[in-house]
Amino acid sequence: MNKRQVGSSRETEAASYLIRQGYQILERNYRCRQGEIDLVARDGAYLVFVEVKYRKDEGSGYPAEAVDARKQHRIYQAARYYLYCHRYGEDTPCRFDVVSIMGKQIRVIQNAF
Repeated sequence: MNKRQVGSSRETEAASYLIRQGYQILERNYRCRQGEIDLVARDGAYLVFVEVKYRKDEGSGYPAEAVDARKQHRIYQAARYYLYCHRYGEDTPCRFDVVSIMGKQIRVIQNAF
């Protein structure tokens, strides 16, 4: 499996996990000029922008560490554009979550940034 296939399979795994946690997946792999959002979901009243990170083991560090300030800014910009294009109001409650997958362990970090 190449990196793109591994990433896609982990995003599918993360989406399934989030659905079991009560999230409703609205969109996968939203792309625009500003950046990419792995998953867009609804969790109760919140519109949630989800970044999925995977590591096979600790050799490359922890998955959530890869969501650095630069990556956060790109996700934030893409989320703003998503809100604009889908005509969500400025009062829409939003959240940025990170799904961290290490081996077979999945962890959701709500309000990660």
